[in-house]
Amino acid sequence: MAEQGQDHRTAPTSRRAQRRETVAELRSQGRAGPELRDILPGLAGMVLVTAGPVIGLAWLFRVYGVGALLLGAVLLAAATLVGVPWRRAVVRRRSGRYTPAELAVLDDHGLAVAAERILRRDGWHVLPMPDDGRPRLYARDRRDRRLDVSFRPAEDGSGAGEPPGGPATLREPGGPADDRVIRVVVSRGTYSPTEIEWASRPGGDHLVDGRQLQQWASGTSLDTLGLLR
Repeated sequence: MAEQGQDHRTAPTSRRAQRRETVAELRSQGRAGPELRDILPGLAGMVLVTAGPVIGLAWLFRVYGVGALLLGAVLLAAATLVGVPWRRAVVRRRSGRYTPAELAVLDDHGLAVAAERILRRDGWHVLPMPDDGRPRLYARDRRDRRLDVSFRPAEDGSGAGEPPGGPATLREPGGPADDRVIRVVVSRGTYSPTEIEWASRPGGDHLVDGRQLQQWASGTSLDTLGLLR
């Protein structure tokens, strides 16, 4: 009898240990769902966002009457109309998608941030490495392809007599010496015929002009654009 009682007491413990091991294995594989402590901050924030305006309107009605309640409701509606699209635009840009109007107002560093997000969207592991204060990105994908991404200001895209960096490249000095690195130059403007000719030679850079940049930022990958072939 004593042995049977001991078996009954140890069986639940064994099952709990097995369950913990299973959950740990699933988490190591990225297949387990989040715990309560992981979702609690987001849940609390959602409750505050939902209940906060209702509580505020109820307070206005109690303290100041119907007029204040109506005014608060109008202000809340206006804030919602402005805030929801703005929030969606922020989330969209963080996920690596930009409209042509958003691209047009970016400076060099803003364009680098956008390119970094776009590359991450397409599955690249990106490492920002500025070169003498100028934005620059290095990226690698699952196929072990490597990118060296530099940026050309739009006003410098046309009218340049000869591309800097020597024959068959628009790359500034100081980059990686590995020939397997794919060099990409991004600009919101256009490139001169001389730049395009230099880049088209063996070992030249892959040029992304303003039109291709808009396609890339809207969701088209560099492979689909034919720039990494």
